[in-house]
Amino acid sequence: MMRDRVGIFAAAALAAFFSMTAVGQADTISYADAVTTLAKECGADIKKFCNGENLGNGRIQACLEKNASKVSPTCTSTLASVMSSIAQRQEAQASVFKVCQHDISQYCNGVKGDGNILSCLVETKRVDNRECNQAITDAGWR
Repeated sequence: MMRDRVGIFAAAALAAFFSMTAVGQADTISYADAVTTLAKECGADIKKFCNGENLGNGRIQACLEKNASKVSPTCTSTLASVMSSIAQRQEAQASVFKVCQHDISQYCNGVKGDGNILSCLVETKRVDNRECNQAITDAGWR
């Protein structure tokens, strides 16, 4: 029961990060791994300081930030790292079509629909544009 509750709190905290736009330079992390990491490193702090908080809309994040002086240093560091990584992943997802425009026109010309274009980019072995490949990787699509 407690493990489920911590998982729910971590998922809610992660949901707050999905709307962030700041960019970090760290490797990106999958959303599932972010939830697992937050549950492991911040679960006790979320339970202690945010128990009873209405989940979602950034309330768990706000609670942890409000109690920053009492939250464990490990949780504070993990929270910052996860936020940065998620933001980097979101930026890569938003920019991949622009960054890969040349490769799209060269290797996926005539392919319709963002999902199909993305599949074409991911599946083709001919993309040699380092920035395009990195954007696809950072976006979590490869």
